[in-house]
Amino acid sequence: METAQPSLLSPLLFLGMLMLFMYIFIIRPQSKRNKEINEMLNTLQVGSEVIAASGILGKVKNIKGEYVSIEVSDSVVFKLQKSAIANILPKGTIDSIK
Repeated sequence: METAQPSLLSPLLFLGMLMLFMYIFIIRPQSKRNKEINEMLNTLQVGSEVIAASGILGKVKNIKGEYVSIEVSDSVVFKLQKSAIANILPKGTIDSIK
């Protein structure tokens, strides 16, 4: 009497489907978002109106390497890492809020 060998196809198929699911729903969207953030930070220039991740609004006064100086009020300048910039706002946004 012969015993049937367990098939390796089923676990390998499950593993393959799991990897495909992770790529489609986790890895691909995250890499797409990182690409968008890098493009936004590369378009950052002096005079741009930005919002920091902490919610602080300001105008870019200086960009030096990976650091940005933003003016939040008259003579009040914060120095932040570029990665702390959450979004670039349309021109005139800060003036319309005041």
